[in-house]
Amino acid sequence: MVLAGLSRSKGSYSKFVLPSLFLSEITAKLKGMKQHKLFILILFISLGQTQIVYKVPIHDTIDLGLPPFIERSIEMAEADKADAIIFDIDTFGGRLDAATQIKDAILSAKILTIAFINRRAISAGALISLSCEKIVMTSGGTIGAATAVDMSGKKGSEKVISYMREEMAATAESRNRNVDIAKGMVDEELSFTHLVVNGDSVEVHDLEGRKEGKLITLTTELAIKYEIADDENETFEELLQSLGLENAEIKTTGENWSEAFVRFLTNPVVASLLTTFGFLGILFELQSPGWGIPGSVGLVCLALSLGASFIARLATMTDVLIILAGVALLILEIVVIPGFGIAGIGGIAMILWGLYELLLPDTPIGPEVETMAMWGFIIGIIGGLIGLVLLFKLMIRTTFWQKLTSPGVEGAEAGYSTSVGWENLVGIEGETQSDLRPSGWVTVDGQRIFVVSEGDFIEKNCRVKILSVDGNRVVVRKLNSEE
Repeated sequence: MVLAGLSRSKGSYSKFVLPSLFLSEITAKLKGMKQHKLFILILFISLGQTQIVYKVPIHDTIDLGLPPFIERSIEMAEADKADAIIFDIDTFGGRLDAATQIKDAILSAKILTIAFINRRAISAGALISLSCEKIVMTSGGTIGAATAVDMSGKKGSEKVISYMREEMAATAESRNRNVDIAKGMVDEELSFTHLVVNGDSVEVHDLEGRKEGKLITLTTELAIKYEIADDENETFEELLQSLGLENAEIKTTGENWSEAFVRFLTNPVVASLLTTFGFLGILFELQSPGWGIPGSVGLVCLALSLGASFIARLATMTDVLIILAGVALLILEIVVIPGFGIAGIGGIAMILWGLYELLLPDTPIGPEVETMAMWGFIIGIIGGLIGLVLLFKLMIRTTFWQKLTSPGVEGAEAGYSTSVGWENLVGIEGETQSDLRPSGWVTVDGQRIFVVSEGDFIEKNCRVKILSVDGNRVVVRKLNSEE
């Protein structure tokens, strides 16, 4: 009985166990197939993702039109989720304030930044290179000689040198590069005998700039040895291979029309001409009644100069407000206040002050830079005056000018006369209807006539006598109470 019961129970047990084992095996196979398909799908997606590298050229002179282009390129690379942005650098330097703006933009980038020094990164170019996460140089390349100089090539003041020295040091420190070498690129008064390389103190013999009185400029070999540069590659393609990005899509950026236009307007020669023509146009407008072509041209020139400077961050909001306040005073003088007085003089002074401030960079400067900016401003105004005089002399000889200013001559031979028939009023008395400053209105024999005094101020409701009539010019004199 017991055996029979066991046999029955074993049989029933086998009936339940075998199907469950079969289902478990099927489930395991299905899971394996799902994992296999998921792996294939992930592999397919990973192969389908294209690597992207942005190539941004930094060539020739570094000016104030370059930072907006670099900032736009970095924003585009970040928006595309690029794997890296490579700056192709070949420059002897340029403006310190422009290089500082570019350095700040690169340090703030959220993607890998690489400086490919394609021959040289001198002065401001060295600061830009140090701000990148990696520096790769071609053979025979150089980096350094970053001391600050003015436009004549003379060394900057201690204030400027101190600023540039610490700017280079802070940038090198942020990228874990040698701070002593970065400082030595700026200040030749520094010297050292040992450097820390790979955590070890190394005595330096092959670096000429280690001596006092010598600026540091590194070749490719020395830059790699002292950990300023990371690698040496001869071509852009070799650089991509070393980074494992040889199959990446390369997107080369270039200046758009607006950036090129701003760089053109901020060119020192163009900027000085715009400033000069703008100032002279408004000055000439003050000499003529109403508002005409000289004032409009002057305002357009000032707007172009100020707008380009503001975009390039050469002009601060303070500079803009100073110039706008000067223009407002001039408009007040032209439209509201008769004659030319304090408002006009104050407006011209404020415009000149604001335009001079536009020539000064937004970085620490010495007195020599301020002096050169002042001389450049004065020379620009004098040159503009000479240019306008020559242009005017050439213009008045053209047929177009003759037709514009004198379309026809109506002489007495043809029966024309400049008289308006007021000659018979000479000697007649009248009464002023407005103050004469020295011109105004009088009433003579029921006629309202525009007259001018002999130069004296005559109040309203005074008796006057007409002295002479020349065409439409009527001269009067105030009558005494005895007359």
